[in-house]
Amino acid sequence: MGAGKTTVGRALARKTGKTFYDSDHEIEAKTGVKVATIFEIEGEQRFRDRESCAIAELVQRDNIILATGGGAILRPENRQLLKDNGVVIYLRANIDDLLARTQHDRNRPLLQTADPKAKLESLLKERDPLYTEVADLIVDTTQQNVNLLVSQLEAQLFERQHRHQDSRP
Repeated sequence: MGAGKTTVGRALARKTGKTFYDSDHEIEAKTGVKVATIFEIEGEQRFRDRESCAIAELVQRDNIILATGGGAILRPENRQLLKDNGVVIYLRANIDDLLARTQHDRNRPLLQTADPKAKLESLLKERDPLYTEVADLIVDTTQQNVNLLVSQLEAQLFERQHRHQDSRP
């Protein structure tokens, strides 16, 4: 949460000619309400159910860049869907950057707490091993320029694609 998935994903999609999707935005479009409202009314588990359905639908599309919510990685079925249907990029940032990027955003229900920094630390401790497990590429977004980051990702993806093509019999 706050690592730059939507910002970087949208820019990478523009640069590569792919269509960008954000699973949270897709859920909001389908339900007509913000993710925070779904959390408030239905609870986190029901939101996660909606999120899993959205991811299952989105990964079936071709030529896309998909940004998922930070908690999507918690469910094994989501991790498997992502791993099986594309290149998974883990955008990692340090706690201070994450806090700075999210501190004024009221649309992050998990951070509506007395100690958002402690919550971010807890979430990262829980999620980092899961992100690392499925990631094909891990990129540190701490104090990174978005355009430079996107150029680096584009180069890494190009290199990865050609390495896989060269290894085919």
